[in-house]
Amino acid sequence: MSKKVAVYRKEHFNAAHRLYNPAWDMAKNDAVFGKCNNPSFHGHNYELIVKVTGIPDPETGYVMDMKILSDLIRDHVLEKFDHKNLNLDTEYFKALNPTAENICLVIYDLLREKIDPALDLQVRLYETERNFVEYPA
Repeated sequence: MSKKVAVYRKEHFNAAHRLYNPAWDMAKNDAVFGKCNNPSFHGHNYELIVKVTGIPDPETGYVMDMKILSDLIRDHVLEKFDHKNLNLDTEYFKALNPTAENICLVIYDLLREKIDPALDLQVRLYETERNFVEYPA
């Protein structure tokens, strides 16, 4: 079989963050990030969709075992981000602004190193029902 198939895993996590650039004064941060620059932080109910694409294995019929994918997401994303303040509680955003774009890129990197390089990986992250980012685009 040489036909590629995409498999998807949807997960959910809650996290707080603050968008700001420490090199800017409060006025500029407010102008650029608005309410998202709240010094007391704010939170989101993120929805994560991980897409893995490849040719199904001729012996198993799997592109990737979904239990393994679920475990990878739990261990390498949810355990690190769920119910956390991304700015304060994670190493990833100590010096990186935790925008949806940057969160998506970090999640991609965390999973990419754990998933067979022969498989294509795409991460879609919904920050709200109407706002989402995707990598690679």
